[in-house]
Amino acid sequence: MTREKTDFWVGLFVLLGAVALVFLALRAGNMSSFSFAPTYQVQAHFDNLGGLKIRAPVKSSGVVVGRVASIGFDNERYQAVATLDLEEQYSFPTDSSASILTSGLLGEQYIGITPGGEEKMLTQDSQIQYTQSAVVLEELISKFLYSSASKEGSADSLQSQPAPDGQ
Repeated sequence: MTREKTDFWVGLFVLLGAVALVFLALRAGNMSSFSFAPTYQVQAHFDNLGGLKIRAPVKSSGVVVGRVASIGFDNERYQAVATLDLEEQYSFPTDSSASILTSGLLGEQYIGITPGGEEKMLTQDSQIQYTQSAVVLEELISKFLYSSASKEGSADSLQSQPAPDGQ
């Protein structure tokens, strides 16, 4: 094989490797689905965001309708604030609700929007009033363990009580 052919194949291999690295970086950064559609921003307040990240999808009926633009904290309400970029082609009633959901048992988190029944639609800088915070697996486990321990403790205390007089 001539030197030019070898250089060509090595260059092609390096180029394909660079393309693969860019693809993996975009996938890891949750930026693989760029959308240049016009958007409008709405805000939603949550008690707990769990592991929600910026650029997480916003879905309605399983369809990606937007992305999480930013996450912050409201010092007056003491709640987390998620700013959502929703694509203009999707409009939602003002009484729609937003929930933080998880893909699978331990998958990534996203925001699910359930449309309401109002005729008036959300617009730029609107707020979603009805929200449901993330279910944190550690909190569920601790509640389960605590309730199991308290039930066992109350069962032990019932067994150790003396019988009433006359029996």
